[in-house]
Amino acid sequence: MLSQVWCAGNLLVITVVSYFGAKFHRPRIIGAGVLLMAMGTLLMALPHFLMGRYEYESVASPVNDAGNFTVTSPCTAGSQNIAQQLTAGCDKGEEQGSLMWLVLLLGNSIRGIGEATVGPLGMAFIDDYARPENSAFYIGCLYTISVIGPLFGYSLGSYCANLYVDIGFVDKESVLITPQDSRWVGAWWLGYLVAGALSVLSAVPFWFLPSALPEVPQPAEPDASSGQPVHTCPEQTMVSLAEIAKDFVPSLKRLLSNKIYVLYLIFNALIFNGFVIIVTYTPKYFEQQFGQSASRANFLFGITSIPAMCLGIFLSGVIMKRFNLDQLGAAKMGFVTYIAGFLCTVPYFVLSCPNMDVAGITVPYQRSALAGDVDVSLLSSCNAGCGCSLNQWDPVCGQNGVTYVSACHAGCNSTHGSGMNTNFHDCRCVQNWGVSEVNSTAVLGQCPRQSSCSTVFYIFLALQSLSFFLLCLGSVPLFLICLRTVEPELKSLSAGMFMLVLRLMGGIPAPIYFGALIDSTCLKWGSRKCGGRGACRMYDTQTFRFTVTPPSVEVVWNCSMKEAFRKSKSQNAATELCKMNGIVRCGQRQ
Repeated sequence: MLSQVWCAGNLLVITVVSYFGAKFHRPRIIGAGVLLMAMGTLLMALPHFLMGRYEYESVASPVNDAGNFTVTSPCTAGSQNIAQQLTAGCDKGEEQGSLMWLVLLLGNSIRGIGEATVGPLGMAFIDDYARPENSAFYIGCLYTISVIGPLFGYSLGSYCANLYVDIGFVDKESVLITPQDSRWVGAWWLGYLVAGALSVLSAVPFWFLPSALPEVPQPAEPDASSGQPVHTCPEQTMVSLAEIAKDFVPSLKRLLSNKIYVLYLIFNALIFNGFVIIVTYTPKYFEQQFGQSASRANFLFGITSIPAMCLGIFLSGVIMKRFNLDQLGAAKMGFVTYIAGFLCTVPYFVLSCPNMDVAGITVPYQRSALAGDVDVSLLSSCNAGCGCSLNQWDPVCGQNGVTYVSACHAGCNSTHGSGMNTNFHDCRCVQNWGVSEVNSTAVLGQCPRQSSCSTVFYIFLALQSLSFFLLCLGSVPLFLICLRTVEPELKSLSAGMFMLVLRLMGGIPAPIYFGALIDSTCLKWGSRKCGGRGACRMYDTQTFRFTVTPPSVEVVWNCSMKEAFRKSKSQNAATELCKMNGIVRCGQRQ
């Protein structure tokens, strides 16, 4: 929901900013937008300092006198009152929903409003004051640098996710969960503080840039194909805001009447759906499919995918400059690179790890029942007298290599140790697997994945990096179509409308409908303190895999439609593109 609010704030102003901002001092408008982004980013960290400490359920609890831990027997008659203890105060209405989410929504919407100035005005500014043969290279360099930001973000996010959310406020020894645990919450707020401070610093240079770069005078030469002179960039003149606003609707109508541009918007909206899904849910996919922690998933996704994307974007600008591709050549290059990138994603369907063995969810409690058709349930004869809560999630790993939802569900009768060194003994459900009573123990946390799963994971990372490289190899050519198929005075508006459509048709709906699809693969839901469904604790990895992979198929559909369009209208399209490129492009470049 937070990402959709960012898009909503962006959508509110991006069209207006891209049109009106092009008429005024663009660098200073960009600087003001970056300051807004900084303010919104810092605002999003505020809820952490206004809310209480994070609490999670665990069989171990701290004591105040000895500084140690006392642990009750998980499977006793007294454990039947655990659910009542956890929900104490709910009837009195003591637990109320926090309103801090409103602060997050406000901060993210402010970030979206500020970002609306950067893309449309920045890209058009570069294209206005660069030679035609250098424009693609400069935009490619800018795209490459902009991708380094997510690389830093994923690295910072990985570091923060590995830190406990209340670091600095609680004793580290009192934390009984690890980053691999689905209940773990990292220091999410720390990244916003760092990003907000850096945004403030990056906004300062924009206020000292001129409104226009100096140009080298060049004589106007007649166009060879039409005999008409090439249009030069018009000098900026002081016009009133009313005159600018009066021309807004006609300019928008002229832009949307460009059939090539409109078709370009539709197809890129489809591509952006798949891109948003991949960026948003790939770290979660790593966690569930390959058993990686949130910290490691973010780190590996950043250091493998982002450099590949940087290299692809940079080389796409170099290729455009080296071969001086026109609009039709740029479209062909995008088609080839997208097809190649899709082919690298086909093996995703077979690169997977099996579901983790969790008693009562993916496997039965008795080994003898594995070969038979037996209903899987959280309750069994080995823990029937323990009074275990069906909503509990405090996983332990049995000596038999099977994970149990809790020590209570494992039927453990005694405990030894404290904190992360807590061991559970005499676990009857572990004995059902043929383990002797002496070895029927369990420890806190989920059982580790098989070693072969790590090999599959690294193969997946390599293919994903190659796929991202190929897909980004066509990014600059496709974006230049957005700028080169419209009149020069509409370039900022076309870039703004392009981003508006991407976020309206891709950035907002994609996480919503795809998040619902992922939720449908959940095998074990958590619960809130006073009832109601909480976060998903475990997914069906096989169903999850087939849900995540298909979005890449729309890339082929997209490119096939583009190719069909070019075949049917190649002559007219090429004529129109060449005419616009020769007559209406700015002649004074440097």
